[in-house]
Amino acid sequence: MKRNLLLATLAAGLLAFSITLKAEEKKTEKPIPYPLKTCLITDEKLGGMGKPTVLVYKGQEIKFCCKGCEGKFNKDPEKYIKKMKELAKKEAKPGNANSNSNAHSAHNQEPKAETK
Repeated sequence: MKRNLLLATLAAGLLAFSITLKAEEKKTEKPIPYPLKTCLITDEKLGGMGKPTVLVYKGQEIKFCCKGCEGKFNKDPEKYIKKMKELAKKEAKPGNANSNSNAHSAHNQEPKAETK
């Protein structure tokens, strides 16, 4: 009887230890960086109202211009995650003013011949 109790206690301890390790691993994982330069709620440039607030939602870093916007996000986070992904895609498209993909395209072209 004592042996069964000891084994049950040992098993519970091991289970608790493994759960604690998993929780610690999740805490140390770095979130995916926020891809935008604007508040997800107001579309205002971050930093315009002071230091932005930061929230991590399902491993994704989200930045807001103020605490109020963070509260709005928490009411319907999936709506805003979808918005963030759409805006990030638009910003990443070639030819977009906010995209760095064509920033040096002029340097890659051959010089034009001068006409006199």
